[in-house]
Amino acid sequence: MIDGKNVLGTDLKVCCTDPITGYYRDGYCRTGGQDFGVHVICAQMTAEFLAFTKLQGNDLSTPMLAYNFPGLKPGDRWCLCAERWQEAKDAGVAPPVILEATHARALEVVSLNELKQYALKYN
Repeated sequence: MIDGKNVLGTDLKVCCTDPITGYYRDGYCRTGGQDFGVHVICAQMTAEFLAFTKLQGNDLSTPMLAYNFPGLKPGDRWCLCAERWQEAKDAGVAPPVILEATHARALEVVSLNELKQYALKYN
């Protein structure tokens, strides 16, 4: 079991292990002192979000083999920075989120009600 609570107040669940995500690359959207981006929102990628974040200077769709990063495609799950998710929401392109795998620290940036509007069932 991983330390940490999700936005629902229960134990944090894994976001994705294929591709492996998380600041610590352990599949969980947990954060720590070195994670200045606060990668705590477990989101399921959409084409609209991937295009939006690329325009913001964070290309998540192009593989970067030097970093063992395969590039993301729609349907992949990934731990996003809370502020980037909020920017995408404000732009009308926020990807769906998995509440059980979204770290409680996301609530420092985004409200639970906002997240619930974009929630997918955990599976």
